[in-house]
Amino acid sequence: MAIKELYSVNGAIRDKEVRVIGADGEMLGVMSSREAQNLADEAELDLVKISPNANPPVCKIMDYSKFKYEQSKRDKENRKNQTIVELKEIRLSMTIDVGDIAVKKKQCLKFLEAGNKVKVSIRMKGRENSRSYQGVKVMQDFFDGLEGKAVQDKKPVTEGRNIIMMLSPAKS
Repeated sequence: MAIKELYSVNGAIRDKEVRVIGADGEMLGVMSSREAQNLADEAELDLVKISPNANPPVCKIMDYSKFKYEQSKRDKENRKNQTIVELKEIRLSMTIDVGDIAVKKKQCLKFLEAGNKVKVSIRMKGRENSRSYQGVKVMQDFFDGLEGKAVQDKKPVTEGRNIIMMLSPAKS
């Protein structure tokens, strides 16, 4: 949301009375918005309504363009520091071989080191449905092979034809 939409400035302030804070941060008291605007004009600054929901609304005398610039810099810095966690998926099968499971573990570790969550799934076909415990065992062996670099958010659970387990990176 743009900063301009959040704050009323100068002539846009239509309240009868406002509580005014000076440019140096001291409380100037409650006065009419016209008086407050005159004080801001004398100081060659802007009158900005910073708390519209208060009774009476709170306005501050400040340089609005400088305030907008600092606010946009702060927002940009916050966006830069945000990390986006993605959900990656690794599919196994109930009859997976040792070499294939090693490749899948390596890929899983790469995802976890990047800070992503990993969904490990097995899709059961045909007669495999009656032996879902084998799929759970394959999942548990897969998790044990990650050598403590992952934490189980969701233990292996059979949901219809699928067995699903959720992993996230372990705190080091």
